Amino acid sequence: QVQLVESGGGLVQAGGSLRLSCAASGGTFSTLGMGWFRQAPEKEREVVAAIGWSGRPINLANSVKGRFTISRDNAKNSVYLQMNNLKPEDTAVYYCAAVVFGLGYSAAEQYTYWGQGTQVTVSS
Repeated sequence: QVQLVESGGGLVQAGGSLRLSCAASGGTFSTLGMGWFRQAPEKEREVVAAIGWSGRPINLANSVKGRFTISRDNAKNSVYLQMNNLKPEDTAVYYCAAVVFGLGYSAAEQYTYWGQGTQVTVSS
């Protein structure tokens, strides 16, 4: 059973940056495809970024291209989401997700394991 714990959320002004981290335990991290999703109040959960188990492919939502990057460090059993030039519309709870041998999937139902989420609030 894989456990995922997100960290790094918080309150930031528009134009600022945050780096989210997701630490995995209980599985073989190098075999996990990882994704970052977000859910704003009264909206559906949507993919933000995803990375395949081997580090490829990398998929980014159109709304965050050029601003967010996803990376992984197998030595630290962690995946990261670097968020730059944040906008108020980025405000949401951000979730980390994992699936064995995932290939950068963008659909939430393709992921097996989920973290509890971390709140990101961007003020204008």
